[in-house]
Amino acid sequence: MQTLNLTLTVSVTSPTRRQVDRCGHWIFLLAGEFSSTDTASIPYARELLQRRRDLGKRGMDSDPITLDLPNRLASRVAFACLDPAISTFKLLGLARKLVAVQLPAGSSRLGLVVHGFSPEVAERMAEALVAAVWTAAASMPCFKKETPPALKWRQVNVYGVKPGHGFRRTRAEAEGNAVARYLSILPSNLLDPGRYLKEIRQLSREYGWKLEFMDLASLRRRKAGAFLAVAQGSPVRDAGIVRLRYRPVGRNPRRSLALVGKGICYDTGGVNLKTARGMFGMHEDMQGSAVALGSLIALTRLHANYAVDCYLAIAMNNIGSRAYKPNDVITAMDGTTIEVVNTDAEGRLVLADTLVIASGRKPGLIIDYATLTGACVHALGTTYSGVFSNREHYLPLLIDAGIDSGERVWPFPMDEDYDKALESKVADIKQCSQKGGVDHILAARFLQRFIQHDVPWIHIDLSAGNNKGGLAHVPTDTTGFGIRYTMNLLLDKKII
Repeated sequence: MQTLNLTLTVSVTSPTRRQVDRCGHWIFLLAGEFSSTDTASIPYARELLQRRRDLGKRGMDSDPITLDLPNRLASRVAFACLDPAISTFKLLGLARKLVAVQLPAGSSRLGLVVHGFSPEVAERMAEALVAAVWTAAASMPCFKKETPPALKWRQVNVYGVKPGHGFRRTRAEAEGNAVARYLSILPSNLLDPGRYLKEIRQLSREYGWKLEFMDLASLRRRKAGAFLAVAQGSPVRDAGIVRLRYRPVGRNPRRSLALVGKGICYDTGGVNLKTARGMFGMHEDMQGSAVALGSLIALTRLHANYAVDCYLAIAMNNIGSRAYKPNDVITAMDGTTIEVVNTDAEGRLVLADTLVIASGRKPGLIIDYATLTGACVHALGTTYSGVFSNREHYLPLLIDAGIDSGERVWPFPMDEDYDKALESKVADIKQCSQKGGVDHILAARFLQRFIQHDVPWIHIDLSAGNNKGGLAHVPTDTTGFGIRYTMNLLLDKKII
């Protein structure tokens, strides 16, 4: 779970022709009005312009143009000319494509050039390129006999940005995203709850977190019947709730945050067994917990002035003689009785008790992450994630954080009349409805019931957790969506 140890240098000037000739691989982001008037300030500008004309490009370029320069190294250049007002999502996607052109390279050095933009826009352009480079440089699980060759990049030189910019936050986000993707990609025979706990213990030692594991015996004492119902079908008694504690060194934080993640290491659907097609890929049903973990990594790396508690609900949803069943009535930790309707709606059950624990400590904000519902995928596709909150005034901030971070979200209504679909004749509430259509909204309404003390709460249904071909700057199908978003929400929007 390591990113390459890349050394980054930053210069406000453009590279000289000699510098270009000494490095075999370059990425250029140029302002859309780039023309012959810039030939004096950009090495090989004439060649770049001619290449653009040869391809019949007009106006803004949305795809990389490639060119091998007429120098001794035949330096490969991938470049694009674009509108400074390009959206962050499109910019990150273009950065991913530009980096992909250079990925087969055997060179240890890569040059990144932004030119023709105002200082603020240049920094934004460079940040997208750096994010794409670090994200592409992260090694992911591969079990082939012949593994792909490792990237050789060791030195990345950035030109066109004020010196002193180390892109520290970008690196922290990329590190958290890499861990989230790595864990999510691991197959469930290599990341069952017991192995997952070992990985988390190792990370807690590395980052200096305090770890508490509430095992099944502890959860029985706490009467966490919703979580236990899901876990009881597993033959191995290794499920539980992890609590990780981060406190900034030498500070007295006034803001407290709880991160909560669904960690179902494999979801068969239980007694309501999934189809073969629906079950394939369910080793990633723990991605919500991995994103919570990755967000904690980023906050730790940035020495964020928050008191953060991170709760990971780790279990398997198995079939078997002990597995819970439709029409069972179970009791959550807060005393709420729940009528089970569909055992494939297990995520909201493990989160229910976890949210009771998290909100019981009265944090300033709870954010939970979960690959929770197919209904959210049907509603938004896999390039947006759904977002819900018990604070309606958060909604503009939630949307703006998605636009600014490039990890886009869209909110859904949370009106009380949706609760009619969850009314039960035998229990306080139904787990879900047998009718389809708005299960993502019903799941959020269900979860909100378990928020104690009216703590501010945001629920992210990760419909964009897996997108074929990658998403924004992330090159893998598994996206680790949510870490850049969370940092924007906390550090830029200052939602608490």
